[in-house]
Amino acid sequence: MEGWKRRVCSWWKTSSSSTRVLGFILPLMVVSGLVVLVGSKSSNWLFASNYYPWAWSSVLPGASSSSGIIYGSFENGSSGFKGFAPPPDDGGSGLELRRSVVRGGEREEALSVDYNPHRIAAPPLAVEVREAEPPAEKRKEDFILTTNFSNAPPPSNHTHLLPLSPRIHRRFSNLQILEATLQQARAAIRDAQRGNPTYDPDYIPTGPIYWNPSAFHRSYLEMEKHFKVFVYEEGEQPIFHNGPCGSIYSMEGNFIYKLETSKFRTRDPERAHVYFLPFSVTSIVHFIYDKQVRDHWLPMKQTVKDYVDLVAGKYPYWNRSLGSDHVMLSCHDWGPELSKSLPELFKNSIRALCNANTSEGFRPSKDVSIPEINLPGGRTNGLIGGPSPSKRPILVFFAGGLHGPIRPILLEHWENKDQDVQVHRYLPKDVSYSATMRKSRFCICPSGYEVASPRMVEALYTGCVPVLIKDHYVPPFSDVLNWKSFSVEISVADIPNMKKILTGISTRQYIRMQRRGVAVRRHFEVNLPPKRYDVFHMTLHSIWLRRLNIRLHGVEDS
Repeated sequence: MEGWKRRVCSWWKTSSSSTRVLGFILPLMVVSGLVVLVGSKSSNWLFASNYYPWAWSSVLPGASSSSGIIYGSFENGSSGFKGFAPPPDDGGSGLELRRSVVRGGEREEALSVDYNPHRIAAPPLAVEVREAEPPAEKRKEDFILTTNFSNAPPPSNHTHLLPLSPRIHRRFSNLQILEATLQQARAAIRDAQRGNPTYDPDYIPTGPIYWNPSAFHRSYLEMEKHFKVFVYEEGEQPIFHNGPCGSIYSMEGNFIYKLETSKFRTRDPERAHVYFLPFSVTSIVHFIYDKQVRDHWLPMKQTVKDYVDLVAGKYPYWNRSLGSDHVMLSCHDWGPELSKSLPELFKNSIRALCNANTSEGFRPSKDVSIPEINLPGGRTNGLIGGPSPSKRPILVFFAGGLHGPIRPILLEHWENKDQDVQVHRYLPKDVSYSATMRKSRFCICPSGYEVASPRMVEALYTGCVPVLIKDHYVPPFSDVLNWKSFSVEISVADIPNMKKILTGISTRQYIRMQRRGVAVRRHFEVNLPPKRYDVFHMTLHSIWLRRLNIRLHGVEDS
């Protein structure tokens, strides 16, 4: 050892200064090279490290500067950004689920998300919770990042900022974007059910006439904000894009005309939530029905089938959902039967029907009950309004022919038998039907051959409390309206006890019901042009609710 030291010292004294410097630097260069080679193989601090030293507290709510670190990846076919927090200091697994945000863009544009650690992300269309993913070094192929990183070493404080303009590109289908808006609407409605009020300058639903006024109000506003209907343009009048506006079937023509000129219509089928089949059952019956034909149903059903086959062959939307996001509307008694022209139309489609009879296949979970409104002149002029409860001397009133199984029972027990119970088959010529309704406290609304009847709306128009005597009937808009708060339901078996039931209602309770009927009347009024919350918008809202209940196949549940 001593000899080695003497040889080194001798060389140091006899060598030139440049040689001594070279002998000092050369070993350092060799050591540095070894460090670089080993370090590059063992770690990549930017992507493959087990811990990111920068905080995401401003991007992920609730994340702190010490524990809010995430790994992330975008997968082809996935529905959002997936990430998890790093392992805790104690070495445990400690994986945390993070919320992934899906944001919608325009129909043909790629979706882009800008990450910025110094601001909160924009309001999401949907929020998802996904399972934790493996560490980033095992999934490098999932990153689609476009940015320039500096090769300069990190500052001494070990705080690294995100690049200024990293962008992650992801293309969403139009259907995914539509479903994301529906998910946002569902979340808003659920929030309203918890009692959070919503401002509306025109009208705020309140009181017992609604099952849940806050949820209905929020749902209505979401409909106004998002709902779009595509009306197929195929077909010619008078069967298609046409319908009556001045009879008991007036809902058909009024809805078709108003929908085709409303803000809810979209000309772009890719933006539509539902697709409307614009045929009028009343027009089909009027122009195609032939009672001389042995099977008179066949040509009418063939007309409906041919039309659906036409649009199904031209557009992909019927086959995509098997008709579950398609809508037909009918106020004719034969509407339910013509909907059987195709099994999918009957079983899957949203059928808006006046004849909402559950014994004939009406399903409240997917079908819509709409009111039958008689507009003799196509307008409501002179039909709406009536005196106060104190100016109604008649207890209960009905006048009508022997249609169906219920009316004969009613007339058998009460026709011309009690001055307080004004039940007539035909009124005298000098007695006005509408004037008698305005003098009555209760107005009987029995079924005829079918369950639908315009008498319910006539009673509400004149301020008379409806008395429903119907079997298997779903009242209009009963998904929102609590009919028991402004009407009386009597079973067929209780027709002999009708007077006892009605006189058993206290004056105070009757006045409440009558005032509620006046308040709910706005939802059954026909307006030209339509007004918010009127019968046109309530029909649309019921269709909107059914569409909210549909999850189209192939779209991930968010």
